[in-house]
Amino acid sequence: MARCSNNLVGILNLLTLLLSIPIIAGGIWLSRQANTECEHFLEKPVIALGVFLFLVSLAGLIGACCRVSWLLWLYLLVMFLLILVLFCFTIFAFVVTNKGAGEAVSGKGYKEYRLGHYSTWLQKRVNNNWPRIQSCLQDSKICRSLLNGTSTPEQQFYSEHLSSLQSGCCKPSVDCKFIYVSPTNWTNPGTTSSNPDCNAWSNDPKILCYSCQACKAGLLDNIKSDWKKVAILNIIMLVFLIVVYSVGCCAFRNNREENAWKRYP
Repeated sequence: MARCSNNLVGILNLLTLLLSIPIIAGGIWLSRQANTECEHFLEKPVIALGVFLFLVSLAGLIGACCRVSWLLWLYLLVMFLLILVLFCFTIFAFVVTNKGAGEAVSGKGYKEYRLGHYSTWLQKRVNNNWPRIQSCLQDSKICRSLLNGTSTPEQQFYSEHLSSLQSGCCKPSVDCKFIYVSPTNWTNPGTTSSNPDCNAWSNDPKILCYSCQACKAGLLDNIKSDWKKVAILNIIMLVFLIVVYSVGCCAFRNNREENAWKRYP
């Protein structure tokens, strides 16, 4: 049984070690292929994650298979901290994504999004980083995909199920009562509205509603959806890490007992 726990920890960490190699390679590839600020922003976290997995897995592998107790102790300490961080992040993710949802609009297939409906913490993060986020959204060309090279009839467009980003960033708010020309081209009839997004709208493909509050709200709705998926994945990961941590504790105890027998034959 003692041998089994050490071998199991060694096998699990060998698999993680092998997994970290393509992650590091992917980060390096991103750094060489990146053309936009968003792609450059992604490369560092990917490389950091790969290096972290590599070092932790290496410590666990050597500690379990070579009976190096201090390395295995360090491995278990990092695993405990990782479990703690994942647990706290999962709770936090559910709390900050609990508020906010799109509003259904009569006769429309898409929803409208209001910035004030979402978590204050998320609003601050988005507002503080909006210039970079806006640049990323413009580079992604999410609005150009609405055109598809053909003109879309008005009623067909109104029945479209747009994503939260497309609804918030690629068209004016319903409050503005603009006249439809094409998905990204609208005429202002001169009506007044208290919604500041109406003045922010432009038919210029580089501007559109990328500076609108609705665009920020659409992004937050997208983040909310993604974070909930990540939180569910974290729960699965937590269960896996707790099992590995428990087996690692058995392997560490086995190492100490074996080392004690060697010191006192």
